[in-house]
Amino acid sequence: MTVYSTRPQEAHLSDFLAVHAQVLAIAAFFASCVVVFSFLTDSFATSGNLLNVVRQAAPLLIVATAMTFVITTGGIDLSVGSTVALINALAAIAIQAGIPWPFAALAMLLAGAAIGLFQGFFIAYQKIPAFIVTLAGLSALRGFALLLTQGYSIPIPASSFNEIGRGWFLGVPMPAAIACLTILAGMITLDMTLYGRRVVAVGANMEAARRAGMPAQRIIASVYVLSGLAAALAGIVIAARLGSGSSNAASGFELDVIAAVVLGGTSLSGGVGTIIGTVLGALTIAVIGNGLILAHVSPFFTQIVTGGIILAAIWLNTRIFSQLGSGRLRR
Repeated sequence: MTVYSTRPQEAHLSDFLAVHAQVLAIAAFFASCVVVFSFLTDSFATSGNLLNVVRQAAPLLIVATAMTFVITTGGIDLSVGSTVALINALAAIAIQAGIPWPFAALAMLLAGAAIGLFQGFFIAYQKIPAFIVTLAGLSALRGFALLLTQGYSIPIPASSFNEIGRGWFLGVPMPAAIACLTILAGMITLDMTLYGRRVVAVGANMEAARRAGMPAQRIIASVYVLSGLAAALAGIVIAARLGSGSSNAASGFELDVIAAVVLGGTSLSGGVGTIIGTVLGALTIAVIGNGLILAHVSPFFTQIVTGGIILAAIWLNTRIFSQLGSGRLRR
């Protein structure tokens, strides 16, 4: 007679912790940051400041959501900050030239997608490493922005366009509402659609995915289109909030985006991605920056903290949590 036994409750709990360890860790770290800064300064936990944090973090949340797809495939996009700057400048130039802002915004989104497609073509079909292609994009796109603006800020005439960056929707800043819709779309796409499952499969083993009949090259190219589109949306939001376009916008932005995604638990080697973790990572970086400023710490110190977070996140990603996953599989 065959005897069947069920796994003890402790084993299921261990499996859950192993799978979600990094997301739980960043959630705990985020909560700790909120508590610490709430005690350090009275102004941090006010509703006005928290809404300001979310408003300022909106571009980071938008681009980090798309970057989650890129890194899940095992790729990386270093050009997002330069794309934001170029779109930011182009939007200001277009609106100042008299083009109705809805048409200008649509054109900017298409331009962002085209930039992503251009880079994705070389990465997916020409087999050039993503690091090299997007590093070239980081330099060239920023150069185009500088050329178009000659290094000056381009003012945007006051209009309803500014509501995208300064308006409110159901009591929430408009940039935050746009970010929430982007996050929701990203979660549904990555977790609940065939496309999302293919993104994960390609990141886990591209050759196996290709042999299984998946259009692996097309999927890889598509995630860079998403990244370019998200960067364009972020550029529009920043232009609308500041009321101007500048080639200096989003300087070092790609550093924060990659930090948010990796800190949230998305694997740099591909095959594992989590939008919830990315959101927590982005909010953690935003809270640290805001909290340090309110605590009268030099704003330049935030760059040191961000660098330390990236190093710690990569170490945890490649060492501790990979070992937890291996131990779970052995059981």
